[in-house]
Amino acid sequence: MLVVHKYGGTSVGSPERIRNVAEKVIGYKKKGADLIVVVSAMSGETDRLLKLAGALSTLPDERELDVLLSTGEQVTSALLALTLKEMGTDAVSLLGSQIRIVTDSAYGKARIEEIEGEKMTSYLREGKVVVVPGFQGIDDAGNITTLGRGGSDTTAVAVAAALHADLCEIYTDVDGVYTTDPHITQKARRLDRISYDEMLEMASLGAKVLQIRSVELARKFKVPLLVKSSFVEGKGTLVCEEVPTMEQVVVSGVTYNKNEAKITVSEVPDKPGTASTIFAPLAEANIVVDMIVQNVSHKGYTDMTFTTAKVDAKKAYRLMEKVAVELGAKLVAIDEDIAKVSIVGSGMRSHSGIATKMFSILSNEGINLEMISTSEIKISCVIKEKYGELAVRALHTAFGLDREEVVEEQ
Repeated sequence: MLVVHKYGGTSVGSPERIRNVAEKVIGYKKKGADLIVVVSAMSGETDRLLKLAGALSTLPDERELDVLLSTGEQVTSALLALTLKEMGTDAVSLLGSQIRIVTDSAYGKARIEEIEGEKMTSYLREGKVVVVPGFQGIDDAGNITTLGRGGSDTTAVAVAAALHADLCEIYTDVDGVYTTDPHITQKARRLDRISYDEMLEMASLGAKVLQIRSVELARKFKVPLLVKSSFVEGKGTLVCEEVPTMEQVVVSGVTYNKNEAKITVSEVPDKPGTASTIFAPLAEANIVVDMIVQNVSHKGYTDMTFTTAKVDAKKAYRLMEKVAVELGAKLVAIDEDIAKVSIVGSGMRSHSGIATKMFSILSNEGINLEMISTSEIKISCVIKEKYGELAVRALHTAFGLDREEVVEEQ
């Protein structure tokens, strides 16, 4: 049996925690499984490296930044391999360049194109635990690349897919996937299982348990994911293919994302090719656009509004100022005081009236809707950020997701 473990930054945040991870790995190894362990940088390390770069360069070169940031995971992988050996279990750490995790050349946001698994397989045959630094790869020219924040999840799933692992276990600081953020409401419940599609929607809508690209890969290659805690024992949450019983639950979770901004290009000439002119520069800059709303044309002009991650908002705004001049648009406005609240559930496919119920709940709380987006299994609303947590609690209760009992802290 081949299992891939992934440990996040808090799980390896100190020598003591690295020893704790080593004990878990050894315990699993004793059960007879072959193990590949993917690790993140120690908690806070990536931010420390970014701060160092910022102290020396106002706009760090993207290639050199990837070289710098990749060292965080390299340190952790070596430390874990050292610890395992010290504790009597043979292990070897392999960098992305040694494994040849081949990516494209989009520094800071690289995508995995191929993983050459022969070297990992040969070490597994020798009985070694293979330790892999997450988040990093190498392009065809031999340049070090990184996969973006949360990229270690993607590394773990990609390795599991490439080597046809039986299971990929993601160890983090929470004990599974919850119906909503437990920091917002104590009534949040841990889910025993969730479908790939539901998890994909929740990850894309702000749930921070799994990185969205890792879920995409897991769904594509049918890699079962088990989300567990590094610090407490528990069953965790299995992310897997949908089973019929999942449709009995209309809404599985409520997500909240306050890390988006809204950009509006006003009075754009309403003619063929306008949308392409607006969004092409964003695509070229690798800026992901989320929700898009185009108003009804009035006297040959329309307004185009879209949302993007706050980290990309100012760059997107500058691009839109140039586009506005090119198109003859009147104004470009940016609003960072927004939040996106969403409900997600496979059961929404076979139940009517869910959107109406959601809108009524928010209306009853005096919350105005600025944008609305829907898919088969999700409904998202953009609202003012100050109402975000209120909206989450109201929706969580109204759709029957609250725990029956809440244990008060002693």
